[in-house]
Amino acid sequence: MTSNDETEPEVGNDQHATDPTASPVTPAEPTIAVEPKPDGAKKRQTRKKIAASPRRRTTKIALGKRARKPPSPTARFPRHDLDKSLRIPKAILDQNAGHPSTPDEAARFLNISKSGAFAVEISSAKKYGLLESRDGKLAVTDRAKRILRPQSERDEIEALRDAVLNAPDVSDVYNHYRGESLPDDTFFNNTLTDNFNIPADKVAEFRAIFLDSIRKAELIDESGDRIKLVDVGREGGAQPAKAPRPTSSTKRVSGEVAANASCFVMQPFSSPYEGYYDTIFRPAVERANLRPVRADTEIFATGKIMDQVWRGIRSADVLLAELTTKNANVYYELGMAHALGKPVVLIAANESDVPFDLRHIRVIYYDMTDPFWGSKLIDKIADNIISAINNPEEAIFRTEEV
Repeated sequence: MTSNDETEPEVGNDQHATDPTASPVTPAEPTIAVEPKPDGAKKRQTRKKIAASPRRRTTKIALGKRARKPPSPTARFPRHDLDKSLRIPKAILDQNAGHPSTPDEAARFLNISKSGAFAVEISSAKKYGLLESRDGKLAVTDRAKRILRPQSERDEIEALRDAVLNAPDVSDVYNHYRGESLPDDTFFNNTLTDNFNIPADKVAEFRAIFLDSIRKAELIDESGDRIKLVDVGREGGAQPAKAPRPTSSTKRVSGEVAANASCFVMQPFSSPYEGYYDTIFRPAVERANLRPVRADTEIFATGKIMDQVWRGIRSADVLLAELTTKNANVYYELGMAHALGKPVVLIAANESDVPFDLRHIRVIYYDMTDPFWGSKLIDKIADNIISAINNPEEAIFRTEEV
C-alpha cells in the first residue's frame, strides 16, 4: 500500500539500476520558452555578428591595404618644349610692350581661356627662366628678351642654351650625355627612369620635349648614325645653372661601389697617350672610388705577360679603353673583356677610331682643341665608370647581336 506522499520511481533510473549494461542516460535539459523577436531585430543581430567576425575584419583590412598605392614620382621637367614655352613671353612683349601682365591679360593677348593648360604653360616658361612672378604679374625675363629681341649675333643662341641649362631634368640629362652619342632607346629610357627619376609613364613625353628643346638650342648633332649632344663646355659661352646631377660620380660613389673595386685601363703607351694615365685616367678612376690598374708595372712582375693581363681583366669590375689611334694591343685586350662580358667605358678623340660594331656601346668623345678638355674628360670618365657599374647593360658588348 502506497502513501500519497511517496513518488513513483522514474522509468529511466529504475532501468539503469536493474540493467548494468545499459548506457547512462543524460538528464534532459529544461525547455525555456523564448519570446520570438521581430524580423527587424533578427536582421540587426545577424548584421552585428557578421561585422564582428574576425574573417570579416581581416578582409576589410586586406582590401584597404590593396587599395592604397604608393604615390607616383612627380614630373619636374617643363611640360612644353622650349619653342612652345616662348609663346606667352612673346605675347607680353608684342602686346604690352614687355610690361608685366596679369595671367588674365596674358590669356587675352593670346585669345585663349585662363585654364589649367594655360597655367601649365606658364609653369613651363618659368622653368626655362623665360617668365618670373612680380607682384602677382608675369614679367618677361632678360633671357627671354635676348631670345625674342636679340641685340647681338650671339644673343639668341646663348640665351636659348641658358634656358636649356636652367630647366629641371632637361639640364641634368644634357649634362650627363653632353659630348656623347645618346644610347639605344631601351637603355636611354632605363637611364631616364632609374637615374633621373622621370616617371615611367612620362618618359616618351620627356624624350620629345628634351630633343625638341636641345634642337632649338643647337645642342644636337644629327649628322651621323646616332644622335650626339654638342658639348658647350663649362668655360665660356652658356654655363650650366648648377653642377651636374650627382647621380654617379658624387652621390652613388660611396653607396654603390664595392670596397677594393678595380678598373683596368687599356691604352696606347706611345706619346702623348702614355702620359694620360697619370694626368687623366688615374684621377678619374680614383674619383669614382675605384683602384686603377693598367697593363704595366701595376700588375706585371715575373711570369707570362698575357697571363697577368688576363687575370687583371678578369678580376676588374669595370674597364676603361682609350680607342684613339686604333692600337692593336688595346683592341686585343678589349676583345678579352667583351668575351668575359665585362662592362667597358670607351673613349676616343675621333669617331672614326671607333669601329661600327662598337658604336652601340656608349662612347665618350673628347676634343683636344678645347683648352679645358682634360678636366671635362676626367669628369665624364668618373661619371661613366659609376654608370657602367650601376647599369652594366649600357657598357657590355651584346654578343647575341653579332
